[in-house]
Amino acid sequence: MRIPLRSCCIFRSFISQKQTLDTQRRGLSGAAMRLVQFRCRGDGDDVRVGVEQGQGLNVVDLKAFDSSMPSTVRELLQLGDKGLECAQRALASGKFVVERANIQLLSPILAPEKVVCVGMNYRDHCLEQNAPIPEEPIIFSKFPSAITGPYDHIILPTESQEVDWEVELAFVIGRRGKHIKESDALSHVAGFAVANDVSARDWQFKRNGKQWLLSKTFDSFCPLGPALVTIDAVKDPHNLGIRCLVNGDTVQSSNTSQMIFKTAELIAWVSKFVTLTPGDVFLTGTPPGVGVFRNPPVFLKRGDTVECQIDQIGSIINKVV
Repeated sequence: MRIPLRSCCIFRSFISQKQTLDTQRRGLSGAAMRLVQFRCRGDGDDVRVGVEQGQGLNVVDLKAFDSSMPSTVRELLQLGDKGLECAQRALASGKFVVERANIQLLSPILAPEKVVCVGMNYRDHCLEQNAPIPEEPIIFSKFPSAITGPYDHIILPTESQEVDWEVELAFVIGRRGKHIKESDALSHVAGFAVANDVSARDWQFKRNGKQWLLSKTFDSFCPLGPALVTIDAVKDPHNLGIRCLVNGDTVQSSNTSQMIFKTAELIAWVSKFVTLTPGDVFLTGTPPGVGVFRNPPVFLKRGDTVECQIDQIGSIINKVV
């Protein structure tokens, strides 16, 4: 049977993209893991690094396994392969396991050097607001102090009456770089997480000269977690179901395949301007269904519960107070 030339080209393109993705994955330790930061309940403010035995399961305490290991995931990433290989050995040992019920799960990254955000990066989100598809990434930022844990509260500020939700795929840089080639970009990724780019729409569209920073960076406006899922544990980060629920009702439901500028493109673009360092967090944009573009608009109120879900990564659940 003769296969049409166009079908052959599409097939070769698919295989080439898969081979490129597989090649780019090779960089850090190559281990499929779920890294977390936690505190033991009743044990003060000490932050620990752990490795989940599976999504939502008990956690291996890395520092208990090896006292030379650091107490934050960011410091662990700064060690490069040495740190991640130690985490892999700790997980394989099955020792120093902390019961899930005895820990408070924190954001997998605390105090990163940068939180890089991407606006208008889902085709279906552009369509819902009749906006043109961007020709280059739209980059803005949150202050790192906006980061909060996967189950911590979202605090409604008195300065805003229009606080909105945005489920996003986040990724974390694992290797330092500047002017990174797109072909090498995924080797700089430590892993992925779920984020909520909480946004004060009145400050985004009506105040502060319509600059986005203040609208995005109130305290608690970046829930992140529940784990840093290493790149080898995610089959294809650009083909994941992504959803947001408010009080149990689905308000956003799409797929990361709708992203306009994907992970490697974003790293190559941003690294033209700044040096990326281990622990830097990227938020890659949100799909349609945000409250501000509903008719009539809907905004968060005290007592609401927001759940953000991404397949293979997990969910974060935050109550609005």
